Amino acid sequence: MAEYSFVFDIAARVLGKLGSLALHEISLAYGLRNELQKIQQTASDIKAVLLDAEEQQVKNHQVSVWLGKLKDVLYDVDDVLDEFECEALRQQVVSRGSIIRKGR
Repeated sequence: MAEYSFVFDIAARVLGKLGSLALHEISLAYGLRNELQKIQQTASDIKAVLLDAEEQQVKNHQVSVWLGKLKDVLYDVDDVLDEFECEALRQQVVSRGSIIRKGR
């Protein structure tokens, strides 16, 4: 049960990041809007499946193994989203800095 709860929390965090304004800005800048929407839908689907996996985990060892693998994948997705958010914020800082310099 603890494994399920932990994976569900990671999935929720990933969904939250997928909805962030910074991530949407960077996805538009790099032409990744469709890919971001696909990832968002997949993450929502995974979250829905996790609700059923809670009950199945107790009865089926394979579900428990699958949850462990899913946890690893979600961590990787979380890391990639962090990198995108950092890049978006970096670009905002750079663009604001150039606006301030132009105004002086």
